[in-house]
Amino acid sequence: MRFTYRAIDQKGKTAEGIIEAQSMSEALLKIAQRNLRPLSLKPVKALELNLKNIFGQKVNLEDKVFITKYLSLMLRVGTDLFKAINILIDDFDKPVVKNLLIEIKDNLEKGFPFYTTFAKYPKSFPPVFVNMVKSGEMSGNLERVFSDLSVSLESDRELTGKIKSALTYPIILFVASILILILLVSYSLPKIANVFLSGGLKPPTFSRIVFAVGLFVGAHLAVLLTLFIGSIVGAVFFFGKTALGKRVLYDFALRLPVIKKVIKEISLQRFASVFASLLKSGLPIIEALNTSADSTGMPEMKAALHRVGDNLSRGLTVGEAFKNEPVFPHIVSNLIAISEKSGHLEEILTTLSGFYSSEIETSVKTLVTFIEPIMLLMIGLVIGTIALAVIVPVYQLTATF
Repeated sequence: MRFTYRAIDQKGKTAEGIIEAQSMSEALLKIAQRNLRPLSLKPVKALELNLKNIFGQKVNLEDKVFITKYLSLMLRVGTDLFKAINILIDDFDKPVVKNLLIEIKDNLEKGFPFYTTFAKYPKSFPPVFVNMVKSGEMSGNLERVFSDLSVSLESDRELTGKIKSALTYPIILFVASILILILLVSYSLPKIANVFLSGGLKPPTFSRIVFAVGLFVGAHLAVLLTLFIGSIVGAVFFFGKTALGKRVLYDFALRLPVIKKVIKEISLQRFASVFASLLKSGLPIIEALNTSADSTGMPEMKAALHRVGDNLSRGLTVGEAFKNEPVFPHIVSNLIAISEKSGHLEEILTTLSGFYSSEIETSVKTLVTFIEPIMLLMIGLVIGTIALAVIVPVYQLTATF
């Protein structure tokens, strides 16, 4: 079992940590052996941790930016790692992050390498993060690694924020359109239909079809809404959580020219950013290639990067290996080949990352300019159909007088 404890050391300072023991009495004995006087001792329940993750309590990008930036600063000014972790534990109120930091401290006290704690949580800390920390720890250059990680994570946060802000208006427009459509079809249209049908009038066939749809929706609104919401939840789960769904969605997205361009630019930006960071941290180039391949999110590029690594093992230069892969644009292959000869590969990759970040922002804005008029056209068609179904019989009625 694992227990979280809070205790006072010989200097009167408060200490926190996680300890493994078979029972509470054994845990208290281990705490006493560390010359600590326990204040509280609680078992860590796996169910509670799972519930925290379900309800959004996880280590997010903001937390990782703060942790890496803070550790980089503390190590730069000469603070030792244990003291920096202790200060973070005292200042962090978020339970999941606090527990993570306590576990890091506890593992360091046991003599485990720093990166091993991060490696236990691959969903929060991907292989790129773990390998950079591992490389920095082995080379004694953790301060620079955390500095590079904070810059990289900050860049990811900024790029993600720009994409979200660009897509905010289309999402609001889509939700508002759905609500207006539900209101029209479930409330307004049935009332109008009843007025015509109960009055003994015979609207044209087109109007009767629209009125029949409105009456059906109005009569079965609860069931239809349940099916609609269930379908959305099911689609989100299928396309977002299952391998088959992700593949189907990915194949469909690649058939749309503008979206395909955005996907490729995002993959190139991730590759350039991650590859540059791994090389700066001192990771061997083939290992850096294989690690960055997993971060691209594009299967074709992932396979190409693994082939590049294999070709490097056979004696090809970096430039030659990249030129053999058509998935990489000529500008990327050529710049990598030139920078390899001049010894500025890391700088060129960082420049490419910044270039593709700007390209992604431009492409997303272009995508939004396509989406907005299409959505407005669809809304206009639906409302126009309902309006036409009402206006035609009214016009026929007035024409008889």
